[in-house]
Amino acid sequence: MSAARREPALTIVFSLALFGFLFAARMASASDCIPISETARHVGETKCVTGKVVRVKVGSNRVHFLDFCSEQMACPFTVVVFSHDLKDVGDVRRLAGRTIEIHGALKLYDGRPEIILRRISQITGGAAMIPPLPKEYDVEKQGQYSAGHLHSKKLKTPKAKPNSTAIYGDETDAEAP
Repeated sequence: MSAARREPALTIVFSLALFGFLFAARMASASDCIPISETARHVGETKCVTGKVVRVKVGSNRVHFLDFCSEQMACPFTVVVFSHDLKDVGDVRRLAGRTIEIHGALKLYDGRPEIILRRISQITGGAAMIPPLPKEYDVEKQGQYSAGHLHSKKLKTPKAKPNSTAIYGDETDAEAP
């Protein structure tokens, strides 16, 4: 076989091997995730937790909570995003209804395990593609924001007023007697 014919074959073999390796690595990392029901047994450890975000709530001091159960207080796990971390995480409101995998240290707060979300890189999978916060979104100020809708004020352009002292046409010749 000539060198020109071997090169594409080697490229294909290498590509398939790389794909297989990446696929196996992805499957291995997915199996490391635990469901939210098992988080209490892993407090103090750094883990991957998977679950479906039922809703995103905003609490006091503009702290965002990712709720994984319809009844928040009965839920065995939550994710917390502090307002100062939103610029590094993005628009977490878009995670509602999505199944996510979140990586981080499991800590106990008020008797319930939680992970503090500080960076978008803590979320893997399709949910990691959340957009950044809108530029006019102020985490310190309550506004008229909802997932998928931006309410921004339109700038008014000033209308030109006619000049009352302007002379139009040949009016100066008409004034002479």
